[in-house]
Order: sequence, then C-alpha cells, then structure tokens
Amino acid sequence: MSDSNLRFYQEICTAFEGYLVANKPTLQNFDPPFDPSFKFETAFWEMLLNGGKRFRPKLLLAVVCAFVRSPQRIKRAFPIALALEVLHTYSLIHDDLPCMDNSPLRRGHPTLHTTYNETTATLVGDGLNTYAFELIACSKLPSPLKVCLVATLAQCGGVRGMVLGQALDCHFEGQELWRAQLEELHILKTGKLIAASLKMGALISKEFSKTPARLAQTLFDLGLLMGLFFQVRDDIIDATQSPEQSGKSTQADGLKNTYVHLLGLNGAQGYLATLQAQLLERLEILPPALKGYLTHLLESLA
Repeated sequence: MSDSNLRFYQEICTAFEGYLVANKPTLQNFDPPFDPSFKFETAFWEMLLNGGKRFRPKLLLAVVCAFVRSPQRIKRAFPIALALEVLHTYSLIHDDLPCMDNSPLRRGHPTLHTTYNETTATLVGDGLNTYAFELIACSKLPSPLKVCLVATLAQCGGVRGMVLGQALDCHFEGQELWRAQLEELHILKTGKLIAASLKMGALISKEFSKTPARLAQTLFDLGLLMGLFFQVRDDIIDATQSPEQSGKSTQADGLKNTYVHLLGLNGAQGYLATLQAQLLERLEILPPALKGYLTHLLESLA
C-alpha cells in the first residue's frame, strides 16, 4: 500500500476521533434550580472519551476508504461508525457490572459503576444501546440503506448475536464446554459485531461506488474469523498480563470458559497462530486497497 493511501486512511480515522469528541450529546435536564449532583450527562459519554482502540469504527472506515475517495462522502459514514462504537461501549459497561464480571477497570480508567453507581452505569448502557440506532436513523444516508444498517446492527448486536453470546457465557460459567461450543459462543459474543462493522462498511460503499459482488458476505465471514482471533488473544492476555499492561481487569476469568482453560496456554497460543494464518489467507483475496487498510489496522493492534 502506498504511503499516500495509508495517510489518507489515517487522516480519516483521526477526523473520526475528532467527530466522536465533538458530538457528545446534550441531555435535557430539569429547568432551574438545577442540581449539580446529577452527573448522568457526564457519565453518558465518559467511557467513550476514556479512549479505546476504535477497532469497529476503523473496520467500517477501512472498507469505505477502500472504495470511496471523496472525504465528504466518507464523512457521511461517521454517524454509522460512531453507532458501532457507542453500541460496543454499552456492551462493555454492562459486561463490567457487578452482576456480570464486576470489573473495576476498563480502558485504563475506573468503570462507571465504580465512579458513580450501579444504577447510573446500567442506565448509561441502556441509553447508549438505543442511541446507536438514533445515530443511524438520523444520518444523511438514503432510507433503504439505513434500514439495512439498522437491521444488521440489531441482529449482530442483539439476541441473534452479542447479547445471546453474553447470555450463554454467563449461563455456562463453571461448566466445561466443547471447543465447538466455545467457538460458537464467541462468534456470537465477539465475532458478530466485528462482522457487522465490515458488512456495514460494504453496504455504505455500495451506495457510493462499484464494489465486488458478494463483498458484504465475504467481509462478514472474515469478521467472524477476526472475532475468534481476538477472543483467543484476549483470553491469553487475561492469563498472562497485569491490569496495568492491558488497561482492564485481568486474571478474573476463573469460572469462565476460555481457550486457555480448554487448551492450556501453549495450546491457546498455537490456536491463535492458526487463526492468524487463516486471517492472512483471507486478506490476500481482497482488493489491494482494502487488504492494505485492514492489514495496517490489524498490525496496529498487535
């Protein structure tokens, strides 16, 4: 990939980060007298401003940048990229709650229920979940496309995807699963939303340019594989790194089904290498610009 193409993608990602910061929503409060102890508006956007890799938005933007060269058209995808980050962040907030993983640390910062309280964290997560769909609905994209984007995000982030995966993960704590069952669980819990990010990028790209036939399905399948790869990697990180190194609570999966528990550390590392080889194989068949952007993004997360 040329330096100019890489700079173009990096500039778009930087512009998206500025968009995320600038578009913190203003939430209506009571008219005066205003109670300064009401911190919900601050809490609502806090976890987004606390950083994160922005992996899912960057996946979507990688696909769009590969086929659309107009920055103004690409920026019309920013609300959709933000919707992905918003929905992902809601899932992290709920995942960290005392009734789930009871984690004190996320993205190198205290979790919301630690800083505020469990009620605030729960309601922030609820609000972010629904706000993701408001962002898509209010975007300046054609209505038929918005319907497809809403359906994709709802299916992959809801009870046919991430939420079902979380439910299975919680239900089967302390019960050993077969490897095929563990893979199915993590495809739902992690892979579906990553796959949605790539597919939604393909749907947007098709609106503005000519894209290869079956690109959306090809990228969706690639996203499922990426989800497995990152879940195995996260299990290894949890077993081998400190909270300071990872930016989140680690070694807290004692009752959970993980690839390290199932395969041992060496076995999980070997499986990770196999998944990485499969990913590289899938990337080879993509159009050159898209392959370059996705390869750069995956290398930046290594």
